[in-house]
Amino acid sequence: MTVETISLGCRLNFAESETIARQAASGEDWIVVNSCAVTNEAVRQTRQAIRHAHRRRPYARILVTGCAAEIDPASFETMPEVSRVVGNARKLNALAANDVMASVPTGFLHHVKSFVAVQTGCNHRCTFCSIWQARGPSRSLPFNATRDAVAREIDRGAKEIVLTGVDITDYEGGLGKLCQRLFAVEPRLKRLRLSSLDSIEIDEALFELIAGEPQLMPHFHLSLQAGDDMVLKRMRRRHSRSDAARTVEQIKIARPDATIGADLIAGFPTETEDMALNSLKLLDDCDIIAAHIFPFSPRPNTPAARMPQLPREIVKTRAARLRDAAAERRKAWLDSLVGSTQCVLVEGPGKGHAENFAPVAIDGAERGEIVEARIVGCSADRLVAA
Repeated sequence: MTVETISLGCRLNFAESETIARQAASGEDWIVVNSCAVTNEAVRQTRQAIRHAHRRRPYARILVTGCAAEIDPASFETMPEVSRVVGNARKLNALAANDVMASVPTGFLHHVKSFVAVQTGCNHRCTFCSIWQARGPSRSLPFNATRDAVAREIDRGAKEIVLTGVDITDYEGGLGKLCQRLFAVEPRLKRLRLSSLDSIEIDEALFELIAGEPQLMPHFHLSLQAGDDMVLKRMRRRHSRSDAARTVEQIKIARPDATIGADLIAGFPTETEDMALNSLKLLDDCDIIAAHIFPFSPRPNTPAARMPQLPREIVKTRAARLRDAAAERRKAWLDSLVGSTQCVLVEGPGKGHAENFAPVAIDGAERGEIVEARIVGCSADRLVAA
C-alpha cells in the first residue's frame, strides 16, 4: 500500500501524519490530509489540498483528519473526493491494522531532524482560538514514553530532536525538568530544539538549561500574538507586553547568542492604529528575527468572532506592514552573520540549519553531518557557507 501524507499547520500534525503512515496496514492506496483550523485560510487550504490530491491521484482514497475535521466533520464528509473523515482522538489508528494502540507521534522517517510530540490539547481559552475545541484539554506524554520515543528517533538516524505539541510549556511536571531528564538519560541527544513556547509558562528549570546546556538549541519561538496590553487582554492572553519583553531579556542574559521567533496576529477586533503600532514596535523590543504573521481570522464559536470586526482591507494592510518589517529585520540579522562560523546540521543536499535556526546553503557535506561552516554570504533568505 502507498500512503501519502499531506500535513497542514503545526509540527504536531506533521509528526502525527508520519505515525499514521508508519502504522498503516497493507491494502488500498490512501492519501491522508491532516488538516489545520487555526485560521479560515488554513481551512481553505485544506479543501484545496484535498481537491488537488484527488486530481493528481484519482484512484487513491482520501482520509481527512486533524483539527478542521474535528471541528466541522460534516463539511468534509460532503466533499465527493473524501472517503473517510476521522477526528483527532482516533487519527493515529485511522489506517492501522487491528486498531492497534497508537504509538507516540513522531516523524519523519529517514530525516535527520525528527519531531516528538510530548503534549497535546490546551487548557486555555484565548478568545481567537478554536484549537482547544479540536484537541481537548492538555495531556502530557509520560517521561518514560517520551524517553523511548526520543531513543527510537535517534536509532532511526535523527541527529536533532524537536519536542512539539499544542502547548508544550504546559507539560505536566515542567518542560524544563523534562528536558533535564532527557539529557541525563540519553547521552546521544546532541541537539534538542523546542517548538512554540508560551512565554509566561517558561519555568526556572528551562531557564537553567538555556543558560548552561549547549545541546539545547538557542532559538526560541514565543507565542506572543500582540504587543499591546489592551489587545492581549481582549485575546485573554496571560502575559502583558512588559512580561514578553522581560522574558526575552532573561533569555538573552542567560544565552547571549539566543534568537527569538514569535507568532503575531494583525487586525484583531477593536485594534486601533496605535495598538497595531505597539505590535509593530514589539519586533524591535523583543529582537524578533523569525516572525509568523497571521491576519486575524474569525473562527466559528469563538468570543473574538463576536467582537466588532475590522474591515478586511485594514487587517490585510496591517499584516503586510508587519511582514515587511519582520522581513527587513530578518535580512539584517542574516547579513550580520556573514563572516561568522556556524555549527550546521546538514539536513539534505546542499542545505541545513545552524544552531540559531538560520537556514544555510552548504555544499560538500554529507547529509546528517554536523559541521563547522564559515559563512561567506547571504542569498535571499539563506546564508551561504564556504
